[in-house]
Amino acid sequence: MSYIIHKGDEKDLPDDQALDLTTLGNETWRVAATEGYLLPQPSARGADADLSKAAAHWIDRDTVVWKVEPSPSLHRSLAFSAKGDIAYAKGDLTGDLRIIRLTPGTLTDAQKAKWPHLAAYAAFTVDPRDTDLIAGALRGQVVAVERDASGALLTATGVQLPGVLDDVYAKAAGAELGPAAHGDSRLSVWAPTARKVELALYRDAAGTGRTVHEMRRDEATGVWSVRGPASWKGRYYTFLVTVYAPAAGKIVTNEVTDPYSLSLAADSVRSQIVDLSDRSLTPAGWSSLPKPKAVPQSAASIYELHVRDFSASDASVPAAQRGTYAAFAGDGAGMKELRGLAEDGLTHVHLLPVFDMATVPERKADRSEPGCDLASMPADSEEQQACVMRTAAKDSFNWGYDPFHYTVPEGSYASDPDGSGRIKEFRGMVAGLNGAGLRVVMDVVYNHTHAAGQDPTSVLDRIVPGYYHRLLDDGTVATSTCCANTAPEHAMMGKLVVDSIVTWAKQYKVDGFRFDLMGHHPKENILAVRKALDGLTLARDCVDGKSIILYGEGWNFGEVANDARFTQATQLNMAGTGIGTFSDRLRDAVRGGSPFDADPRVQGFGSGLAGAPNGSPANGTAEQQRARLLGYQDLIKVGLTGNLRDYTFTASSGRQVKGAEVDYNGSPAGYTASPGEVVTYVDAHDNETLFDALAYKLPQPTSMADRVRMQSLSLATAVLGQGTSFVHAGSERLRSKSLDRNSFDSGDWFNRLLWDCSQGNGFGAGLPPKTDNEDKWAYARPLLADPALSPDCAAIGSARAAYGELLKIRSSSPAFSLGSAAEVQRRLSFPTSGTAETPGVVTMHLDASGVDPHWKSITVVFNATPSEQPQTVAVLKGAQVTLHPVQTAGDDAAVKRSAFDSTTGTLTVPARTVAVFVQP
Repeated sequence: MSYIIHKGDEKDLPDDQALDLTTLGNETWRVAATEGYLLPQPSARGADADLSKAAAHWIDRDTVVWKVEPSPSLHRSLAFSAKGDIAYAKGDLTGDLRIIRLTPGTLTDAQKAKWPHLAAYAAFTVDPRDTDLIAGALRGQVVAVERDASGALLTATGVQLPGVLDDVYAKAAGAELGPAAHGDSRLSVWAPTARKVELALYRDAAGTGRTVHEMRRDEATGVWSVRGPASWKGRYYTFLVTVYAPAAGKIVTNEVTDPYSLSLAADSVRSQIVDLSDRSLTPAGWSSLPKPKAVPQSAASIYELHVRDFSASDASVPAAQRGTYAAFAGDGAGMKELRGLAEDGLTHVHLLPVFDMATVPERKADRSEPGCDLASMPADSEEQQACVMRTAAKDSFNWGYDPFHYTVPEGSYASDPDGSGRIKEFRGMVAGLNGAGLRVVMDVVYNHTHAAGQDPTSVLDRIVPGYYHRLLDDGTVATSTCCANTAPEHAMMGKLVVDSIVTWAKQYKVDGFRFDLMGHHPKENILAVRKALDGLTLARDCVDGKSIILYGEGWNFGEVANDARFTQATQLNMAGTGIGTFSDRLRDAVRGGSPFDADPRVQGFGSGLAGAPNGSPANGTAEQQRARLLGYQDLIKVGLTGNLRDYTFTASSGRQVKGAEVDYNGSPAGYTASPGEVVTYVDAHDNETLFDALAYKLPQPTSMADRVRMQSLSLATAVLGQGTSFVHAGSERLRSKSLDRNSFDSGDWFNRLLWDCSQGNGFGAGLPPKTDNEDKWAYARPLLADPALSPDCAAIGSARAAYGELLKIRSSSPAFSLGSAAEVQRRLSFPTSGTAETPGVVTMHLDASGVDPHWKSITVVFNATPSEQPQTVAVLKGAQVTLHPVQTAGDDAAVKRSAFDSTTGTLTVPARTVAVFVQP
């Protein structure tokens, strides 16, 4: 008798063994004479078989790891089915399955280093006799199987495939993917697990005239490609990908857009074939676009701006252009303000996400805006937020941290979202900002996608299911970033990041990139981006890649925390790379507490802890407040150095310490190797604006004039320190979001950026949206109802003038951007620091000799107290010192009362004032 184990694989057995248990390889099978197959022995007690999960990991072609107990009496294997029909029923697996045998193995040191979160798992080696089955298995459903000595099924689970895909298809890392339209047209997509991929070609954006074209698979790379005539250029397309989808539990055919799309139909329903070098897609003068002078990252001053905020409420912009790219090519109030900021010393505009996002309907006709008379409602009413939230899902506003296609401009900001018009308008925006004297930074969000699985807005996962996203131990998609986390540690996701960034740099002349949740990227991936950009040259690429700045959020949390899966691109790990990370150290010291405090009245250096208590019990006793204030001052000093880990200074305790020895919630305050590796800020789009934070924290009776002074003093800590200075758009104008701490979907109303001071600053627009703010409503109501907390034009003008002066001072002297740790250590000091330092005052001295052509020294006094304060700086005794000419010529009468006594070297600074003194 012949009994078939696999099709084409027969084993002869004597008739009298037809019902015996027979061991073949490492699997035990029962002969089933009636069926002509050797079948596994069903389990009498049932098995742990959840095929919706994937708890086994196939990490390379030879190795599978699984969190099971090693046991010589148990047998493990991989079952696979080209039909995707493996199921569990009546104690065993069913379906058209085949077997890859596994033998017990061990992980090498290299494998453990590559997969640290799996290092303690049991390892199994693919039987060499079955290696020819691997390629076929990867194009179907794969299940890890555990049986006992009798052949009874004990456990079955899905298998995570990214590791083996990276190994088997390693050559794909060098493939050119996406559309190419130079002469003829070529389309390529990486889909190694697909059974079949076809091109669906459409005549137009609406999807008429569909034809289907076969695509050819390259076995070495897993890339499918097709070539067509030049007449395909401008046409729209999708891929028809036939693949096993774990989310569906079967083989499906997904019609999906191109992950490497360069242009799209409205609402991203189809990709478009375009040639980005086509002159019809460029504004006048694009090929020779003059760039503002590049500055080192340590000298950059960055303004964080949202495209829609910028002009949606600006009556000086034509109605059709409000909230669009086109507003940056015009001459509205916002552009005039940006030109003024550039003249003051601003160097970069950072644009919140401008790639294709999933949540805003791209056609204006498909959007719904609030229909209420919001302006007529009381300042502390619940009605505004309720009205805004009713249309939030379909209105024109979202921050945009919901990626759909990474390398296409967002269509809702274009005059026509269908097709390539958005490309030209995006380039026009870059040209407009460059013409205003500002370089352009893009906020990029490669750490997650809007969706995964079979969701209509899932692109990556419907082409290579289970690959592009980071999976937890059971195979579910990690969502610690808010959404479906991607996995840049996988080769082709890492490649997508690099390829996309290079496209934005070369084709759109973007001057910098800010990585959202950069700590969820491997450090290696971000360094690969840096290397790719450094390779771009003006001669070959029309781009000076080395002048492009990189920075991001180096937060350490989630399933990757503490380098659990790879060396992360976190604050401490990025030291020595020249790539910047945001510092929460100075931010929290200036504002007070943290953005996550239950009581928002916790005070800091810039919000009243120095002499203006607000009465909240969260601030502790007077003694506790003094100790915390001095601790905050040490954090600020470290921040002013550029958060250098090795900078040595005298702390408020009187001890000599390094920046890394100053504590920040159990972590080192200093963590950078050079000052350009920190981005210093006191507010950003996340959390309350600075004005709103001060509204919570300063005593409510604080005058508007003093609120302006504390706003300016707080901003000064970010502007006048070493490293990259960063400000949220409108903070220089006292911008408020009516206390909304998470305005990502709060509509135009709560996110208004008002260039006309007669319209106010946005404060008193009603209670902020309930979802993220209701726990603060009790604190917010009395503040919003207080008309004294709404600034007039004089207050807004005073704040803007003060910020402009800070920019002028920073940009006028190289001493504020020394560039290296050695120079900062040699030239920057805190001469009044130590046990006798004044609580609420930080004094910074810069030796500018040989660096600044005008000054021998610059001394900055940050006086956050409500009283005039003297600061004696011994090195200035007998010197000729004056107030900085920018402040002397300014409109702030208070700072002009600052004085210097040469006989003692004493500087005297008025209350709530930042005074800058210079020594010719």
